[in-house]
Amino acid sequence: MDLSIPKTVTEEVLIESNVALKHLLKLATELSAEHDTDRLLEHILESAIALSNAEGGTIYSVSESNQLSFATLINEPLGMHMGGTSGTDIPFPAIPIYLENGQPNESALVALAAAKKELIRIDDVYDCTAYDLSAARAMDKKTGYHTQSVLTVPMANHESDLNGVLQLINPRSNGKVVPFSKGLVELICSITSLAAVAITNRQLIDDMETLFQAFTRLIAKAIDEKSPYTGGHCRRVPELTMMIAEAVHNANEGPMAGFKMDQADRHELSLAGWLHDCGKIAIPEYVMDKATKLHSVYDKIEFVVAKIEIAKRDIELNYVREITRAEVLDEQEKVTRLQSELSLKLATLEEESAFLQKANIGGEFMRDEDQQRVQALADNYQVEIAAKQQPLLSDEEVYNLSIARGTLTPEERLVINKHMDITLEMLEALPFPKHLRRVPEFAGGHHEKMDGTGYPKGLTRDQMSVPARIMAIADIFEALTAADRPYKDAKPLSECLFIMGKMKLGDHIDPDLFDVFVSSGVYLEYAKQYLKPEQIDQVDVTKIPGFEAI
Repeated sequence: MDLSIPKTVTEEVLIESNVALKHLLKLATELSAEHDTDRLLEHILESAIALSNAEGGTIYSVSESNQLSFATLINEPLGMHMGGTSGTDIPFPAIPIYLENGQPNESALVALAAAKKELIRIDDVYDCTAYDLSAARAMDKKTGYHTQSVLTVPMANHESDLNGVLQLINPRSNGKVVPFSKGLVELICSITSLAAVAITNRQLIDDMETLFQAFTRLIAKAIDEKSPYTGGHCRRVPELTMMIAEAVHNANEGPMAGFKMDQADRHELSLAGWLHDCGKIAIPEYVMDKATKLHSVYDKIEFVVAKIEIAKRDIELNYVREITRAEVLDEQEKVTRLQSELSLKLATLEEESAFLQKANIGGEFMRDEDQQRVQALADNYQVEIAAKQQPLLSDEEVYNLSIARGTLTPEERLVINKHMDITLEMLEALPFPKHLRRVPEFAGGHHEKMDGTGYPKGLTRDQMSVPARIMAIADIFEALTAADRPYKDAKPLSECLFIMGKMKLGDHIDPDLFDVFVSSGVYLEYAKQYLKPEQIDQVDVTKIPGFEAI
């Protein structure tokens, strides 16, 4: 004998309400935590199916071209689960909401609901004449399934913008397919409203991420327009940074074995890479692109060469007068001597012109005697321009032509270095969200040295994060191997690694990261993508100073 007390109608309603409330709360939690839009849509569909006890359903996303794309499709009796996290693609094409004439697409129930932004409830597909259900009946005939009750609900956000459509089929009660009740419809509408808000929030976040990424690339594009070689540098450094970071992440041995990254870490580091030189947008291009020592708006070496030609002219005129006078006086021996002196002086100035043109190019090192030779030219030769005597070389020309390394004066190098201060000022002024707050620190450390002698903050290795130290190696290697610099020739791969090995020994770059960089072969992978074929020579890693294989 069953002695249990039968549940009253009120108790059953309360139980159903509690179940519904639990589903809604669970769904709300999942929607707020989910970052992937496809999984978000799948959660919505699964919750709606569970709440309605439906045999299946489909959820659609809305494209910018007003088409409904299948996101997830589930049908329990047919054993179907496609899209979403199933790993099975949905083979059906997207459904246009409107026809070419602008009228709603009435041949598809989901399109009609989307166009009118009204829910559609059908109690029996095979007894309904209000809508064109030929497609549903044809699908039933193809699969052997019987569609009876259908509920199609458009999902619209607070601004009434459509962001999806949910369709459920065949809710069951006591093992039988039944129509969607009014209470169930209201519950499903509550789910779609909640879902629409979650989807909108996700889309807004994704759009902001997309906008910010586009903004970072816009800065690189602006720098590229201003200085093509610097723009190339701004594009290559983030690529190399991520290649090195992945190699360090995958290192299972050595001091860096404990370093790991998730997708958020990768995203943050990639953005830092794209922004690492954004301050160069404020640096004058005549300094940033200074190809020769005398280059400013134009290369002033031509002016120097012209002054030498004037000096040669003046010397020749003076000698011609003396030679003519000697010829008149029939002093042939003097004529011969003067002609010889003239030829020697003209040849000497020709050599000095060639010397200055070569010195103007710059290089790794200028000898003291060559610097003294530049000063001697200024001291020993005068030219007359506009009836005014002046040294062959001005103080500014002597100063620039005597630059010992490269093409920049100390003052110009300070201007270049200031790009890091500007970069930090720009990045620290941005209100980065929590998951991007380390971008300024990552981007601002690529000119720091492990011994604290770098800039702009003079940080030591212990004061820098691993990603910042990774970016420092990427920045140096890209600069050494770059073939598009106007002030230097492209170096072969072996020479670049030799220089970096010396930098490791000099405590300028992180020793452990450099060992991973070489051991993993990232240097060669990068070289094959970005270096000229003639730069990729044979590398004997045992010859790299300080390198220790991992």
